[in-house]
Amino acid sequence: MLKRKMLDTLRSWRAEKGAECLLIKGARQVGKSYIVAEFGRQDYESFISIDFIGSPDLKRVFDGPIDADSIYRQISLVVPGVRFVPGRTLLFLDEIQECPRARAALKYLALDGRCDVVASGSLLGIRFKEEAALASIPVGYEREVEMGPLDFEEYLWARGYGEDDIANLREYYESLMPVPVAVNQKMMQMLREYLAVGGMPAVVDAFARTGNFAVAFDEQSRLLASYLDDVARYAQAPERVRARACFESLPRQLAKENTKFQYSVVENRGTARKFGSSVDWLVGAGMVRRCQSVSATQFPLAAYEDGTKFRLYAADTGVLMAMYGFEMLEAVVNNKLAGPMKGGLYENLVACMLSARGVALRYWRSQKGDREIEFLVDSPDASVVPIEVKASRGSTVSLNDMLERQDVNLGYKLIDGNVGRDGKKVTLPLYMAMFLK
Repeated sequence: MLKRKMLDTLRSWRAEKGAECLLIKGARQVGKSYIVAEFGRQDYESFISIDFIGSPDLKRVFDGPIDADSIYRQISLVVPGVRFVPGRTLLFLDEIQECPRARAALKYLALDGRCDVVASGSLLGIRFKEEAALASIPVGYEREVEMGPLDFEEYLWARGYGEDDIANLREYYESLMPVPVAVNQKMMQMLREYLAVGGMPAVVDAFARTGNFAVAFDEQSRLLASYLDDVARYAQAPERVRARACFESLPRQLAKENTKFQYSVVENRGTARKFGSSVDWLVGAGMVRRCQSVSATQFPLAAYEDGTKFRLYAADTGVLMAMYGFEMLEAVVNNKLAGPMKGGLYENLVACMLSARGVALRYWRSQKGDREIEFLVDSPDASVVPIEVKASRGSTVSLNDMLERQDVNLGYKLIDGNVGRDGKKVTLPLYMAMFLK
């Protein structure tokens, strides 16, 4: 069993919830169904699961009245051997985007309270855009959380590292003391492995069991094919070809010196008018992460977002490996990459690591293109924290310039190196991005 942080989130929700259901959002195959099933089996006397994709006929449970009594009566008719134990039953509504009336029913199930209710959805950013569906969202009666692929800490758990090992690394991060050379080199090796394998549970499990990159790549390729199949199945007809073309352009987008997403890379003379909604579809499906450009590096960053400029990163680097081909895994693991593509890959890796920490992705690039900061984060002290990513040990002119300002108190340089500090600039090994927030 892969250890996931979401299990702790589920237990915290159960302990502190009021009249609310829990809705877990996230891309397909990130492990939502698996972790809720584990939660149900470990923490409840009775676990009832309704999968609206696996058993679409069960949608009829919600065809009639959606008050709690009617729903539970209908479930008892269609789910063999079901038991409702008040206070000790978990009802799981899986792939709820397939049944809008089930989502509307969450309000009444939450108010009733005899069962705890968790729902999950893979394409909620897309399937609930219709006006009728929007009207049915039970505002105030559901708590939303997002689940993604395994983050680097979870990956280390899967590879045999314990919580004490992570805590020891965190001490070096917090004290800004250099990590012992052997430990630092090993962690950089594990980070490159994570970059190559990614965080999708099926891939991580296959690699953890076999130690075989070929087996991992087979799983990555299967996942890539299923993602492309989702585009063909769920995107509206005008978007299918365009969304796929945008997604398949990611390897080329990341190989540029300036990784800003360019529609002309998708198609010669491509425009936002033609492909903009396709990018939105990919973001809504959880297949990519959008990193928004800002026109000024000042707090609050949201006030300076430029909606016309952004970068797109794959939500999982393992799926990205499948797009590059098997040979890329060896080049990544053995650190043989060079040039702009290496920088783009590590940008994508750090974007995934920051997203896993709940950090909004934003970047800045000067109008002349001679200065850029890969990531910017709002700080609680009403300042901005710049984060520069270096796949090797290059200079940080842009970061140095920004740190000269009086209103910038701290900046991070992520490198293939060790911990250090020079005034307001903190240098960290790339794997310590898992601690940034």
